[in-house]
Amino acid sequence: MHKVTTLAAALLLTFSGSVIVNSAMAAEKCPIDSRQSKAVGESAARKVQKAFEAYQAGKLDDAIATLLEADPRGDFDKAYIARMLGNFYAEKGQMDKAIKYLKSAVDADVLGGVDHAATLKLYSDLLLQEKKYKEAISYYRKWMDFTCKKDAVVYRRMAIAYTEMQQWDNALKTVDEGISVMDKPDKGLYQLKFQSLFNLKKYKQAVGVLETMVPLFPDDQRLWVQLAQLYLLTEDYDRSLATYEIAYAGGFLEKPDNIIRLCQLLAQKGSPYRGALILEKHIKSGLVPKDEKNLSMMAGFFHQAKALKQAATYYDQAASISKDGKLYLKEGRILSLDQQYKASIPVLEKALNAGLDSPGEAQYELMLSYLNLKQYKEAYRYAELAAKDKKTAKSATNYIAYIKEKARIHKISL
Repeated sequence: MHKVTTLAAALLLTFSGSVIVNSAMAAEKCPIDSRQSKAVGESAARKVQKAFEAYQAGKLDDAIATLLEADPRGDFDKAYIARMLGNFYAEKGQMDKAIKYLKSAVDADVLGGVDHAATLKLYSDLLLQEKKYKEAISYYRKWMDFTCKKDAVVYRRMAIAYTEMQQWDNALKTVDEGISVMDKPDKGLYQLKFQSLFNLKKYKQAVGVLETMVPLFPDDQRLWVQLAQLYLLTEDYDRSLATYEIAYAGGFLEKPDNIIRLCQLLAQKGSPYRGALILEKHIKSGLVPKDEKNLSMMAGFFHQAKALKQAATYYDQAASISKDGKLYLKEGRILSLDQQYKASIPVLEKALNAGLDSPGEAQYELMLSYLNLKQYKEAYRYAELAAKDKKTAKSATNYIAYIKEKARIHKISL
């Protein structure tokens, strides 16, 4: 036999005439308490009983067919059967029909207290599900008025409706009402509050919501990342970095963008070498794409940390992908700075061949490398070339006389 579902159990309680009263929350003379439970007429009762037995046996279509055959006379019997049909159609997934019958039952406003309250609640939920947000809010409020009950879940659902309509102020007010009556932390309410504040561009208040949520729901990885990102948005870089570091240590940074942001913050706040090592690790693992942009960024971090060999290596890898003359120029400068003058020459020549907006920059570096290698003829040639570029003309010209004097001393013809 088909197992009795929660819906069936609710219907069984209804049929048996049970009445449930929330004495703790109900107000004196609350509508739900003053609405007496009734029994359906004899003719309708037989159909209801038969339909319910079919439902329990797993024959939902037969249950619906039986109720459709009924010919209820009074308003109460009509509302009662409409309620059952609405429940059955909802379980069947035919929401248009479910809404139609539940609306009939709700608007009749004659069912017993518990039944009317349950029907209001289900009807509101289906309206929300079917994106009828304005109507859903209206009937949720009718449920609250009828039951004299303030329920955090209902406030959350109304807030969802407001957010879907982008009524952020109403959503925020509704969320705060829900938070004030919740008996335990409701993550959904806090998330909706954050969403509303964020969309209202009240970023600092949104930060406060996340700061409340993180200790309440410490296992939610997304909260740590969201908090770190929002600190970044509000330019609180120290807290952003600290939060990213906690998230990284907890294994919560699972997306490449978050790893990159952590590394950028480390470099910005004085730890470029650590940022470079973390980025290197995750590029090698495949989490962060091994592309020109990320390789160049990592090279920059190593360069900032004065780890010149690693910087040159990764600028070379980046340049090999993009054939960007500027990257070869950076690599060549670093090799020269690391006193690898001979190695810098072919790299700087690649920069020239790849094309530069100011070729004099590479020519000037080539002049310096050849000069340090005491190859004065080549140094002089590149000094003259660099002197023709506006960007390097003054510096290169200042070297020409010096190179001539060195060549004279060493008896080298230029």
